[in-house]
Amino acid sequence: MSQHPASATPHEIAPSATSSVLRELFEVIVLAVILYFGISFAVQTVHVEGLSMFGTLDNNDYLIANKIDYRLHAPHRGDIVILRPPTLSTTDYIKRVVALPGERLLIRDGVVYINGHRLEEPYLPEAWTVNNQWGGPDGTVIPANQYFVMGDNRNRSQDSRVFGPIGLDRIDGRAWFRIWPLDHFGDIYKDEPLLETSTVYVG
Repeated sequence: MSQHPASATPHEIAPSATSSVLRELFEVIVLAVILYFGISFAVQTVHVEGLSMFGTLDNNDYLIANKIDYRLHAPHRGDIVILRPPTLSTTDYIKRVVALPGERLLIRDGVVYINGHRLEEPYLPEAWTVNNQWGGPDGTVIPANQYFVMGDNRNRSQDSRVFGPIGLDRIDGRAWFRIWPLDHFGDIYKDEPLLETSTVYVG
């Protein structure tokens, strides 16, 4: 008489199936937590308040900022950065990097000169008439690991003209792109500064 292998009963199958489902659910939760903290470490959402970057950014814009860029390389001229000013650590500012460490910066009559060369800034929304002189008679060298930042709306911005260059340790990230409002979704770097090489300021 032939013998048939014993088959599992429903009572034997249930604990195994339940264990498998719980294990998969646990793995999904762990993966979600890892992704959440990984994304939080790498990016942040930024709410723009005020008009100091008007021309490029508007009040109540929402941006995505990259928080790991400057762990890999130094800020570049033209970067729009999230920073904590030296005089106020509890509030984030958003400004544009204009001058880099070791560069001689001179501002005369609303024109920026870097090492004697004029900086073209096509993103400025209007004529710059407020606080439009900086750097003494011959310009000032930006110290090592310091960055000179200004808002694009120069007539309505509290920036390095007031609190001086800022250290890299006070720059928290680089604004990446705009997510709100939807009709302005996307690129915030359509206009960037251009350092002329043919013109030199002679005082």
